[in-house]
Formats: sequence, structure tokens, C-alpha cells
Amino acid sequence: MRKADRPAASRWRVARYHLARWVWVVALAAMARVAFPTIGRDVATPLEPGAVAPRDMVAPFSFVVNKTDAEVEREAEALARSARPIYEFQQRAADSTTAALRALLTAIGAAAPRGAAAIVTATADFGLSLTPAEAEYLRAPARRAALARALDSLLAGTLQQGVTGPGALQIEEAPELIVRRGGAETAVRREAVPSYTEYFARARALHPDPRSRSGDAAYLKLVGYLFRPTLVLNRVESERRRDELRRSVDRSKYVVRGGDRIVAAHQVVTSGQHEQLVALHQELLRRGATTSRSPGGVLGLLLRDALLLGIFWVLMLFYRRETYRELRQVGMITGLFGIVLLGAALVARTEPTHPELIPLPLAAVMLTVLFNGRVSMIAALVLSFVIGSQPVFHETPALFLCAVGGVTAALSVRSLRRRTHLYGAILVVGLGYLIGATVLGLMSDWGWREVGGRVLLGFFNGTVSASLALILLPQAEALTRITTDLTLLELSDPSHPLLRRLSLEAPGTYAHSMSMANLVEAACNRIGANGLLGRVGCYFHDVGKLENPTFYVENQKGKNPHDRLPARQSAEILKGHVTAGLRLAEAAGLPPVVRAFIPEHHGTAEITYFLDRARRRGDTATGDNNYSYPGPKPQSVETAVTMLADSVEASLRVLEDVTPERITEVIDHLVRTRLAAGQLDEAPLTLRQLEQIKEEFQRMLTGMYHGRIDYPESGGGISAGWAGPRVGRPSFGI
Repeated sequence: MRKADRPAASRWRVARYHLARWVWVVALAAMARVAFPTIGRDVATPLEPGAVAPRDMVAPFSFVVNKTDAEVEREAEALARSARPIYEFQQRAADSTTAALRALLTAIGAAAPRGAAAIVTATADFGLSLTPAEAEYLRAPARRAALARALDSLLAGTLQQGVTGPGALQIEEAPELIVRRGGAETAVRREAVPSYTEYFARARALHPDPRSRSGDAAYLKLVGYLFRPTLVLNRVESERRRDELRRSVDRSKYVVRGGDRIVAAHQVVTSGQHEQLVALHQELLRRGATTSRSPGGVLGLLLRDALLLGIFWVLMLFYRRETYRELRQVGMITGLFGIVLLGAALVARTEPTHPELIPLPLAAVMLTVLFNGRVSMIAALVLSFVIGSQPVFHETPALFLCAVGGVTAALSVRSLRRRTHLYGAILVVGLGYLIGATVLGLMSDWGWREVGGRVLLGFFNGTVSASLALILLPQAEALTRITTDLTLLELSDPSHPLLRRLSLEAPGTYAHSMSMANLVEAACNRIGANGLLGRVGCYFHDVGKLENPTFYVENQKGKNPHDRLPARQSAEILKGHVTAGLRLAEAAGLPPVVRAFIPEHHGTAEITYFLDRARRRGDTATGDNNYSYPGPKPQSVETAVTMLADSVEASLRVLEDVTPERITEVIDHLVRTRLAAGQLDEAPLTLRQLEQIKEEFQRMLTGMYHGRIDYPESGGGISAGWAGPRVGRPSFGI
């Protein structure tokens, strides 16, 4: 391959790697499109009035028939016209009119002695145009006093009470007005509000000298000059109230209930039925149901489901890479998602009003056992959104019930080690549906029969899902190569062929493995690791010693065969139990996670006993890997704990006086030695966890090596100084 082609080839490998995983998202979305029914398939373009219906048109769900835009506008304007306009009383306008009257009369009184011309000039300054005859009429003090009394009475009886401007009330359509005076508002009928016309009518009624032509003209000019509207429309607030009324119009006309027949087969469609068909068509468009036949509609719904499902794949890519990397595990997740979607589609076609029958708990239980609760909860929520977004479930609480059932199922099985755990899972799932149905019942005013029926269906779903999960788990483990607690429990059975052989052919190794298992399980549980995996791994970690059991000191009853062998050959025999163990484990079908204990519990440590012997005897080949185990170093917490437990348990057997203090010293020394040698460099262990492991080892070993009291021989016991049975007297073993 040319150097320039390598980057392109590498990019293509990466693309194929991701494509092989993301193609399942598209496949699941396509399956959902085909499997789920579309409620818009029987409703095409609404039939026009006068057309003949080819079949019964039945409402698939309840929907609202809305008013047309013209109807809404007419109703809104009718309401707006009924709004009472607000007129503000202007006290300043009334006060300024009274002041203007006083100023005008004062000016006329001052100009009167100088003649009519002076009065004409004085009133002109106020914007009032009088003729000489009218001015002459005002020269007489008595006439001026009578006019002043009439005008004061006019202003007090009209302007001070409130008068609207010219033509203001003629354009008002509301039957009542709101008069706001100070902080108080009073509703007044429109006819009772004084207008400009009534102001002049009142002025004529108060006329002091109606017979005089000049006096009448002068009086009317003064009345017109003094008029100020004291009731003024508040346009901003009045219009705001009208707009509120316009917005308050309810667009709903009436409701068509689900199951109601809109039009019968072979019936002529009326305008009202056409209105209902149009409303149904619009609602289906809003839900995306009637677009299912068009290319754009199919693509849109397909992309929607793919995007929702893709959320889980993105989470795998970034936060669960060990799962994303294994195509088998991605395929298993896809299969579980497919089972749930097909089950939901079956429910949608048979009992769409009972989403509690959707088998989401099955996938949740399987994913929890195969992976963990977090993965299961996220998957349950994603599937709930995919199912709940299907048009057929829009009128049902599918999203809520699926989320509740799936999440509770994910939390119900932290581990499956006993049959009682299955009962617990069923109970927790049923309780989840009980809580969900109760909440929906309170919100929707369901009766106790409705709530009880849904709870029973939820318990049925939980029972079937948990039972199917127990049946399908072995196949799922075989496909994904994931070892669950159920498999580990099966492997922990002492009747397993390898363990039976170990107990018979290498009893010392078997006893050592059992003792180690207790240590490792306790330490793993203390730090939050998988204690069951640690126990089972210890059972099989030295199974390779079955090939040459007598070459290991715990199985020897006489002379040590290594005394006759060169150090290098002895080291090869010891190293050989690792490769032999892997061979036996693979032949027995042990899962990889258990086989890993065989090479990793020794790591790449040196076989120090025979290495020292070789150096003392002058062996020149001690600098290579002839005296080191093949490895690898521990890659997991459980195998790292096993390495430490193996060293501690074997070392304590060398000591004669095993006290708690000596146990602590041995544990500290061996842990420091393994750390210094770098044997724990690749294990995901923290220093805090190492301290907890040491504490747990000390607690367990102190209990195993505790002292015992002497029992008197006369009572059939044994003391520390016991020398064996005496001759001629029977002995009884315990």
C-alpha cells in the first residue's frame, strides 16, 4: 500500500467499524415504522359536503372541532364591543373653567366704565369675539351679576359632575361606561352620562335674559367659551380591556368522542360532518399520522425514531466503550430493543389502551443482569420515549407507564443468584405499576376497578418478563460472552469436574484454593468489586497443578521431587501450571473472565526460590525470563486481590507462631513487595482500596488462625502437650 493511501484506508476502517454498529439503529427505526399501526390510514382527504361516504368514518380518538378564523374574529369583536370604556374625570379641567370665568368677568367689569369698545378689546384678549351691541349689554352690572350666577350654576351642575366632549358618546357602542373619579370606578349607563348637547340644554334652562337678543348671543358665546370636557376617554386602558376580551375567545366549538361515528357508509356528507372530518384530518396532521404514506412523512417519522434510539448508542460510544466495542453485545441490545418494540406493536394492534402490557420489563431485567442498572435504566427511558411517541399511543399514558415499569424493572434485580430474587423482581415491577396506576387514577379520576385492573396487568407483565429473562439468560450469555452471577454460581458447584479432580488428585491445592476464596470474596465485597467472581476465580486459579500435583509442596506427602531436579527445570514445571491451567480451563468451557485468574494471579513475578538456588549454583541463565511467570499482570480488581491473597495465604503456612501482629506484618510486607515489583500497575486499584483489602485480610486471617483452649484428656479432649494415644488403650479420633 502506498504511503498516501494509508490515511484513507484507516478512515475507511473506522467508518466501517462505526457503521457496523449504527446500522442497527436504522434497522430498529424501520422496524418500528412497519410494525406500529398508523391511525391515519383510514382518513385521507376530508370528503366535501354533498359527497357520498364510501365507508363508515369513525373517530379513532376524541378530538376537538375548532371554530373557523372568521367565526373567532366575529366572536372576538362582539366581545370587544361589549367592553365598557373607561372615562377619567378631569378635575383640573373643571377648576380651570371656574378660574377662566372669574378672570373673564373681572376683565369685563374693569373695562365697562370705559365703554363698549373697551369690553370688546378686553374679551378679545381671552379669545372671545363680541359685537358692540353684546358688549353694551354687558356694561350693566346687574346684567353681569345675573350672567355670573347662571354660569356658576351651569358649571357646578355640569362640568363639576362630568361632561363628555362633542360626539364622544355617539361613537360608543357599549351600553355602559366606567367613570373613574379619583381611585373609584362607577359603572354608568351611557344614556345617564352628560354630553356636550346636554351641557347646552342645561345652559338654556339657566338663561337669565332669554328675551334680549344681544343678551342671548353674549350668554351663549360665554357658555361656549367656558366649555371644557371633564370626562375624557382613557383609550389605552379601554383598548387593553378590549384586547383581553378578544383573546379570551375559546377556539373550541365542540368535542367529538373517540368511537363516535362521524358519517355512515353511503351517506351524503353534510356541512357539519365535513367540519368534523376536516378537524380530524388536521389533528392527524398535527400528530404526524396522516403523513405516513408520503415519502416525506415516512422519512420524518423514521428519523424521529432513529434519533431517539441513537441516544442510547451515543451513550454507549462515550460512556460504555467496552460494550460498544463488542459487536456481539451491540447485537444483543438490538435484539432486546426489537423484542420490546415488536411487543409494543402487538399491544398497539390489540389492546392500545393498556400499555402496561408492553414487555419493557423483560429488556430491563436482561440488561441489568448482563450489564448494570444504569445501562438498563437509560435503555428503558429511551424505549419509553420511542413507544410513547407512536401516534397510536398519543391518547394513552404509554410513555409514563413504560418509564415507570422499565425503571422499576431495572432496579428490581441487582443480581440474580437465587430463585427468590425472581420473586422480588416480580414484586418490585408490580409495585411500580401500582404506583403509576394510582397516580394516573388520581389525575384522571379513574375508579378503583380501573386502577386495580391495570395493576393486575402490570403484575402479569412482571411475572412473564422475569420468567422469560431467566429462560433467555443462558442464550444471551453465550451470545455476548458475558458471565453473569448465575453462571458463576453454576461454576462454584463443588461437583464441577475440574473441582472434583482437584479435590481428589491435588487435595492440598484444593484446600489452598478454598481458603483463598474466602479471603478474596470478603476483600472484593469490601471494596465494591465482584466477590462471587473472585471466589470462583480462586477455585480454578491453580487448576493447572493437576498435571503434576506432587511437584507442589501442598500436595507432597514424602520427599520433594524438586530436590533431584535442576533449578531451571523446576521453574519450568512451576510455570507450566499456568499454561496447563489455561488448556484445562478452555477445554472445560470456563468463561474468559474466570480463565483470566490463572495467568494473572502470578502476573510476571519471579520464581524466587529456584532463582536463588540457581544463583547459588552458578547458573548463568538467570537474567532472562526463565525464572518468571509468563503473565500478564492483573488486569482487574478481582485478579489483583487474588494475587495478594495467594501470597498471603501461602506465606502464613510457613510461620509457626501465627499471631495477629505477625499476620499484619506479613500482609504489609507482601503488599509492599508486589507494589514495588510493579505487579499491580495495570490493575484499577486505588491506595484506599489496598488499605481496605489489607484490613479485610487481617480480619479474616485472624479469625482463621485464632487460638484454642486445652481440653482435658480425661474428657476425650486434647491439650497442647498431647503425645498421642498410650499403648494398650483405645483412642478415638474426632
